[in-house]
Amino acid sequence: MEIFFLGTGAGMPSKLRNTSSLILNLSAEQEGYWMFDCGEATQHQLLRTSIKPRKINKIFITHLHGDHIFGLPGFLGSRSFLGGEEELTIYGPVGIKEWITTSLRITKTHLTYPVTIKEIDSSILFEDDQFKITTKELEHVIECFGFRIEQKPLPGKLLIEKAVEAGVPKGPLLKKLKDGEDIQLENGQFVYSQDVTGAPQKGFTITILGDTRYCEAALELATDADILVHEATFDSETGELANEYGHSTIADAARTAKEANVRALIANHISARFMPSDLMKLKEQGTAIFPNLHIADDFSQFEWKDEQLIKK
Repeated sequence: MEIFFLGTGAGMPSKLRNTSSLILNLSAEQEGYWMFDCGEATQHQLLRTSIKPRKINKIFITHLHGDHIFGLPGFLGSRSFLGGEEELTIYGPVGIKEWITTSLRITKTHLTYPVTIKEIDSSILFEDDQFKITTKELEHVIECFGFRIEQKPLPGKLLIEKAVEAGVPKGPLLKKLKDGEDIQLENGQFVYSQDVTGAPQKGFTITILGDTRYCEAALELATDADILVHEATFDSETGELANEYGHSTIADAARTAKEANVRALIANHISARFMPSDLMKLKEQGTAIFPNLHIADDFSQFEWKDEQLIKK
């Protein structure tokens, strides 16, 4: 799994940071690309990457402030112009359907692919054989959600020596055993997957939060997560502003990560008031509370590999 940040700014775009959007690359898990928020000019940011709009098959909108949705109509239209035909599912708060359908209707934008829009509440958003996604409402100045994405346990590693000892030939039968299927050999003997595979491997959990004050819902979504993506709009000196506007400081993000027992924290949604020279101080305020902290920039890439977060 990879995380690709397209926009990491707060409020309005700046020369250094575009408005909010990130992409989970789940192609290795056969789930495609999932976008979280789509701020103004997100499609422009995509042009500087190798990610094709038609490859994005799910979009999750945390809330309906402009810096999180103003890029959506343009992205949807471009996905169509660029030959997108695959279905796209969009999840967001009540009002997202009206926003999208009105924008497309008034501009007479015709899409060449089916779109399903699902308005959400605090619940299990969906669950399949590989993933479970849970949402909870956070504490912002309008309705705003966070998402917990849990990958279910993966099949254990195939113990090749045991399989060979059981008489399994090289080829597709080995893959069936690795995938958890029991098989029958040509001589009629059964070989059971559990006898030639190791214990199931732990899947990853990533929590992606929208704009929020420090709150219980954020802690619940982040509990024992491998990765927490948390906004850090303000620094410790501007904590009163953060609370007034429904945002977090870098210290709030670090406190949530520590109390939720997460393994790694990525801070984003950084105010334009912070110049590159300020980021070291900002990071120091966070790492004093939670050491394994990264501050994302536009086009930052992270990979979750061997149960470690690696900045690429």
